[in-house]
Amino acid sequence: MATTNEARWIDQARQGDRNAFAELVRTHQGSVRALLRRLTGGQWALADDLAQETFLRAWQGLPRFRSEAGFGTWLYRIAYNTYLMQVRRTKGTSETYAASLDEDESQVTSSMPSLDAVAHGEVQRALLLLSPAERVAIIQCYYLGLSHAEAAIVLDCPLGTVKSHLRRALGKLRDHLGTSMNKRASDEPSEQPLRA
Repeated sequence: MATTNEARWIDQARQGDRNAFAELVRTHQGSVRALLRRLTGGQWALADDLAQETFLRAWQGLPRFRSEAGFGTWLYRIAYNTYLMQVRRTKGTSETYAASLDEDESQVTSSMPSLDAVAHGEVQRALLLLSPAERVAIIQCYYLGLSHAEAAIVLDCPLGTVKSHLRRALGKLRDHLGTSMNKRASDEPSEQPLRA
């Protein structure tokens, strides 16, 4: 649900007020960029380019915004479609995503404690095991905090499909992360009691 200010900015922006649209951009740019960074595997420059394209498309499409979904959900939909167009243009694959994780992981994890960095890296690698549809469902619902219904709007698919993608994705993540953590624990030297 739009705040009073957001509703006013939307109305003013529809009438061509660029300052009102700038307020909408300031309000939503962080979450749109976060979505695109997750979708691009942490490619910050690409995500920022796609965010700019998203907001340009939003400005051009604002007269068609019907307020049936929240403004942020509408922006996520535009951002996701912009990302998909980029993937089609570059014929992106999960290997591209994996390469970008290795290149950009130091940016993300340099400020994190080592245990958090390890866990973050494990989760990022586990996301690569998911199909693109499963991965984007996880990003929408667990990283962005959208409801299943909002994710269905963003992804333009039935609610049941989103739930199916999430169920399969969570099962795969649970299996992989459980195996990975068990392997990590068995690789660590066990403490032997000292004998006198």
